[in-house]
Amino acid sequence: MDYNNHRPQLKISEYGRTIQQMIDYACTIEDKEERTKAAHTLVSIMGNMNPQFKDAPDFKHKLWDHLAIMSDFKLDVDWPYPLPDIELLNEKPAKIPYSDSRIRYKHYGKIIQGILQQIASIEEAEKKEVLIQQMANQMKRSYMAWKKENISDDIIFRELEILTKGEVQIPEGLKLDDFREVLVQNTQKQASRPSSRKKFSRRKK
Repeated sequence: MDYNNHRPQLKISEYGRTIQQMIDYACTIEDKEERTKAAHTLVSIMGNMNPQFKDAPDFKHKLWDHLAIMSDFKLDVDWPYPLPDIELLNEKPAKIPYSDSRIRYKHYGKIIQGILQQIASIEEAEKKEVLIQQMANQMKRSYMAWKKENISDDIIFRELEILTKGEVQIPEGLKLDDFREVLVQNTQKQASRPSSRKKFSRRKK
């Protein structure tokens, strides 16, 4: 049996092995004019395999680039476009650095902590107070959803000040919402989950 894992690896797998074999054959055609005709035919077939991209800019150019890559740049034809740079194709992509920003309280998440750090720069007092109340309420909701337990407003206020490095002061007399429904929802979800324990009944002799 002739299995694919015994065959050479495809340059661009999206076109399949049949197209690759046709390109390999085109490289063996001795007459350059005939090779060029075969190349145009191959590009048309490759384009028909992806008709949804026909109106995309540089679609034909990309197909010719793919043809060059799949022929391993051995197809000697009259190319209608400049050949792609081999060095750029072989160049390894730069490593994406890991984020070194640490999350002090995971139950609040990175987005909430990022917004809190921006509140200190707001000058308008009324707008700032509204944002503090909204974010403190969101922190309380997130805490209760994550920890599945209630929390006092004072703890939320203290952690908010810690996350903003003391640059945000809690408005006097601020009271947060109750959010008891969060705990009720958690209880209902746990109750609706089927028990993983199997119950065995003893047979009476």
